[in-house]
Amino acid sequence: MVMPNEGAQRTAPLLDAGGVCFQAAETTSGGAVGPNVAAQYASAQPVLAGLIGSGIQASRTPAMHEREGVEQGLRYIYKLIDLDVLGLGQEALPELVTAARRMGFAGLNITYPCKQAILPLLDELTPDAQALGAVNTVVFRDGRGIGHNTDWWGFAESFKRELMDLSRDRVVQLGAGGAGAAVAHALLTLGIGKLEIVDTDNVRAQHLAAGLCERFGSERAAAADDIGAAVSRAKGIVNTTPVGMAKYPGMALPAPLLRQDLWVADIVYFPLETELLRTARALGCRTMGGGGMAVFQAVGAFRLFTGIEPDPERMIRHFQSM
Repeated sequence: MVMPNEGAQRTAPLLDAGGVCFQAAETTSGGAVGPNVAAQYASAQPVLAGLIGSGIQASRTPAMHEREGVEQGLRYIYKLIDLDVLGLGQEALPELVTAARRMGFAGLNITYPCKQAILPLLDELTPDAQALGAVNTVVFRDGRGIGHNTDWWGFAESFKRELMDLSRDRVVQLGAGGAGAAVAHALLTLGIGKLEIVDTDNVRAQHLAAGLCERFGSERAAAADDIGAAVSRAKGIVNTTPVGMAKYPGMALPAPLLRQDLWVADIVYFPLETELLRTARALGCRTMGGGGMAVFQAVGAFRLFTGIEPDPERMIRHFQSM
């Protein structure tokens, strides 16, 4: 694949995201490290990675990666590349990807609203990313940009820990974007009987449902244009839209549609308690926040960026301490 023109001026947006800086590492107990450990850190293998998205200043991903990097003996720097802060839109993605390649990034995480817009800028997609039509992790290796999707695995791992004991007969998913594609794949992999997808763009929901049926079997997924009717038939609800984020407050469905016998999951994790989860808990619903998915997708991305197996339990503890 031919990449955009790599003129020197194209690195500007990434440079504007903030220069690479090193902060004093801490021990696992939270105290400052001694001079010997600091010296080891300074001579450790460097890893540079980043996150591209919109409204991501509250993201815990940089801290998770950097802390696990220290624990693994790496000099790990993880930069936020926030389109809102930089005053940029998705049209800047070619510049940002080119700049990351030139500056020696090991890879990038990709979040809303860029998980599908990134696809044509990559040289290769893994089978999962190809099937889902969405990428949340890009690895730069041997001059090539390879797109992966660790979102679906991250959601599945979190679901297995928190909600796997509940009925999975019929579920309503809110959202059919890049994150929605990953979560839908995870839900059907986990044995959801029938997935009904609701999106403000019903054509997009139909397209996602058709792809899922090709992979998982006919009638396993369908687009729903009547959210009330869909929820009335459901055992669970999953929000994969950005509604509920600090930048997009509110709920992706009318509160009166919720009822006590539903389980409710939300992939938003800043804030951890969204309005949807708060309302559902008040009714007595079992709920799952987006923290688990955030941690496990980071576990997968760390592995891809470094070639080192991270410690998921340690990353969970660190996430919960923030």
